[in-house]
Amino acid sequence: MTSDKLYNNPELVEFYDIENGWTADSEYLKTMAASRTSILDLGCGTGLLAAAIAREGSKRVVGVDPAAAMLDIARQRPGGDRVRWVEGDGRTVRLGGAFDLVLLSGHAFQVFLTRDDQLAALKTIAAHLSPQGHFIFDSRNPRVEEWKEWTPALSERVIVHPELGDVLAWNDVRHDPDTGLVEYDTFYRIAAGGRTFAAQSKIAFPSHEDLVSMMNEAGLVVEQWLGGWDGRPFEATTPEIIPIGRRR
Repeated sequence: MTSDKLYNNPELVEFYDIENGWTADSEYLKTMAASRTSILDLGCGTGLLAAAIAREGSKRVVGVDPAAAMLDIARQRPGGDRVRWVEGDGRTVRLGGAFDLVLLSGHAFQVFLTRDDQLAALKTIAAHLSPQGHFIFDSRNPRVEEWKEWTPALSERVIVHPELGDVLAWNDVRHDPDTGLVEYDTFYRIAAGGRTFAAQSKIAFPSHEDLVSMMNEAGLVVEQWLGGWDGRPFEATTPEIIPIGRRR
């Protein structure tokens, strides 16, 4: 896992937050967390979900992320004062406590680039689960090849920044068929003045078979595999791979 300017540069984090608002995964996970008293958001980003969960009743909520710039935003959110924010690496962080629910949203699991990294993250999940606790995360299904849509022609869009106004955004992408890794660039060009921000990211696309093979080794049992946040079961052509399970 490498440091990503898209998550660590305060100027770029502002764009990230505009493009990654409340979506179907946020709603699903907030509903799932409603019946839990302790929640660990591993890879919490700017804290949108963790803060929303913390505002709903008396819960112990911890958000972990390696990017200080994202946590700076998280602390300022409504409800952010009810969350314990931890700057840490999902492969190695150990909080010394157990949780009813451990989650990773927004495809955060895909920042772990190697099998060793992915296994370490799964072991972190297992280490923080209470005996009755559950985990859930999402990863894009590599068979769908979603990265083919991340070209300049297909990804161009206009977003509105609260201070900078209209911003033209687009991506470019490279897929390594040998490693399965996808490297993509994100560009933001300010309409007023033409200044352009750019960042490069790299993510993995572990297959369903890869994840199945690592679960037992990590001390986890999957009780259900979803293929989307609408609750559909996982199949070979569904866009998401979403395991829900517990500690073995």
